[in-house]
Amino acid sequence: MGTDVNNPDRLTKAHLLPFAVFMVFLLLLQLCDSLFGWHHPSASWWKRDVSHLIYPIQTIACIGCFAYFWRSYRFNWSLKWSLVAVVFGVLGIGFWLLPTTLYDAWKLTGETEGWMKWLGIAKRDEGFDPGIFENPAAYWATLTMRFIRAVVVVALVEEIFWRGFVMRFCMDREGDYWKQPFGRAHWKSFLIVTGLFMSAHAPIDWAGAFVYGSLTYVLCVWSKNLGACVVMHAVANLLMGIYAMAYGKYGLW
Repeated sequence: MGTDVNNPDRLTKAHLLPFAVFMVFLLLLQLCDSLFGWHHPSASWWKRDVSHLIYPIQTIACIGCFAYFWRSYRFNWSLKWSLVAVVFGVLGIGFWLLPTTLYDAWKLTGETEGWMKWLGIAKRDEGFDPGIFENPAAYWATLTMRFIRAVVVVALVEEIFWRGFVMRFCMDREGDYWKQPFGRAHWKSFLIVTGLFMSAHAPIDWAGAFVYGSLTYVLCVWSKNLGACVVMHAVANLLMGIYAMAYGKYGLW
């Protein structure tokens, strides 16, 4: 248990600031892409895909936030719940990857429409591709940073914010929400947190985000363990990254 857990103001900052920093860099990515992006083979690497420049800086900034506030988090790491979380992570990402897997299995081409589009059944081949680097060192450096971002930073940022803060806040936003027990089950927190989690992703991922978010909520209220939620997210993102690289599904991440 951290030594700052009895300071409500610091707890709030510790749970909000990393997420805020993460989101600011996503907005910066969109701004830089609109101003400097040039998706052309002859363009410089950072112009062809600005995320190769922004993501590493975002990763380092968020890790700095975690280091500063680390004593404010209560992960309650547990081998038992970590193992359960691995199973939940595999199930959750399996549902998330199912639509694009069906796209290939059904031998579809082009963009889908109607219910297929809403379920996320698409090719998903356009996105973060370290293959733009011909230099092996640059390729592996950017790929390593991308996995650190997905497996470590995203898992910590989102679970600390969604499960550690928002679930408590929506249950007692006018009172002392830090007195709310972690993992308290209520339909209000499920709908709000799962809905916001979905809205934080592109519409193509809404179906997968709903199933994944629901499974994470179940794990959260069952285990009462923030560390388990982080492990689940880390495992899911690790598998997603491996899948994206193995099958060229760069649009997944």
